[in-house]
Amino acid sequence: MTLDPRTPVLVGVGQLTHRVDQGADALEPVALLEEAARRAEVDTGAEGVLATLDSIRVVSILSWRYGDPGRVLAERFGADARTIYTTGGGQTPQALVHRTAEDVLAGRADCVLIGGAEAWRTRQGARRDGRALPWSDQRDAVPDDLVGGDLAMNHPDELALGIGLPVQVYPLFDVALRAAEGVSVADHQARLGALYARFSELAAANPYAWNREVYTAHEIATATPQNGMVGFPYTKRMNSYEMLDQAAAVLCCSVERAEALGIASDRWVFPHSGAEAKDTYVSFRGSLERSPAMVAAGRSALALADTEADGVAHFDLYSCFPSAVRLAARAIGVGDERDLTVTGGMSFAGGPWNNYVTHSIAAMVEVLRDHPGEFGLVSANGGLASKEAFGVYGTHPPPAGFRRAHPQEEVDAVPRRELSTDHDGPVTLETYTVMHDRDGAPTLAIAATLTPAGVRAWAISDDVAVMAILLDDTEHVGDEAHRTAEGRLDLCAGSGCSLPRPAAARCNQNQLSRSGALRSPGRGR
Repeated sequence: MTLDPRTPVLVGVGQLTHRVDQGADALEPVALLEEAARRAEVDTGAEGVLATLDSIRVVSILSWRYGDPGRVLAERFGADARTIYTTGGGQTPQALVHRTAEDVLAGRADCVLIGGAEAWRTRQGARRDGRALPWSDQRDAVPDDLVGGDLAMNHPDELALGIGLPVQVYPLFDVALRAAEGVSVADHQARLGALYARFSELAAANPYAWNREVYTAHEIATATPQNGMVGFPYTKRMNSYEMLDQAAAVLCCSVERAEALGIASDRWVFPHSGAEAKDTYVSFRGSLERSPAMVAAGRSALALADTEADGVAHFDLYSCFPSAVRLAARAIGVGDERDLTVTGGMSFAGGPWNNYVTHSIAAMVEVLRDHPGEFGLVSANGGLASKEAFGVYGTHPPPAGFRRAHPQEEVDAVPRRELSTDHDGPVTLETYTVMHDRDGAPTLAIAATLTPAGVRAWAISDDVAVMAILLDDTEHVGDEAHRTAEGRLDLCAGSGCSLPRPAAARCNQNQLSRSGALRSPGRGR
């Protein structure tokens, strides 16, 4: 077929995993990104690509404050490039590819660098040791364009009860999934272990993965002193790992520019489609075992690429926690038996905050080059399964050109729950988790509950007996309980206990304390 010269194509990718923690070899994020970009230029097989950049688009960096990191790179590359910097959110790298593809199609750009970097390990080490880092002071710089809106993750009433961290909320999704699937607690834990054991195997084959050790399903699913429980049912090895220094970069050109630069067509990977959508606050979602935004965006991206999940050979589903993977897989209709990552995932390959998906895309480009004619799909997730972006890629050009959708009306049409902040009375457990401290001790139970009218109400408890009940091998989704007006969860209120034995026997008619400060939930390790 004759290609439109404006067709966008990915022509080079570069990744860097930097393991020096301190001293002269400790690189700041913009230096890590510079190296990843230079590797991407080498990957094109052509020379001088970076000097021809007309746009540099950088994913929001958390480990150092920059105003316009793209300007630093433009000066180092000798490029006359406009700069874009993003706001936060794990969906931003994929969304940047969508924007870039449209800009190339429209003639607003010809050669674009997309990338990001984090030096979180070095930054945290310096803080711990009281060392100043001699890195760039670019706080007052302003990019040509700031892309992305606010990532409002939490409703104020969630925060009022101390519910807001991803490490607290994503386990709630997985317990809800477990109950919807009708799987026992033990079988669910084994499934999570098996899913992430395969991720660790794939990470071991990834030269850029931070942790290339292979773990068995038992080693991942079982809580030990080395692999403590964080937020039930998630152990440490099921949580994203951000204590690392990594960077990734992707070069996107028009076909016309790629040919002018002499980049061989066997380096080309085409964005076929992209779709983005966002969900409401967790409090108002109709159910917690399904993400309407993932369903709408995932299926739209597949439809625009004229394929279905069965027609996709390679996946990288966002993997901050297992529920993010499982929600996305269910949304697009793919089973856990498939390989759902090309990097090894955020627990093993690494979770560099907002920039993980740039690594996903870079790895997917390399996989697709080795499998010409096949499709790859990347999912990107921001917040508490709040903002979603899905992209489909292939080495063959899209017959209808790159297409993008924003199926927000479909998401907004999904029925939502009302939220009660002062319900005092009987409730049904909808989902729950128990947070643990660094020593493995339970510290806080968090539950989403439903009133008899079907209204959602959050509840918490630091009572040892309540946490012990929720941590046994029994499924408690659907159990009756009591919620106080202050948001305390009471599993054994009054003279009787609503829980079936043997849980009731362990409860011993315990009354929850109505006073006393709550302890903070244990942090991810």
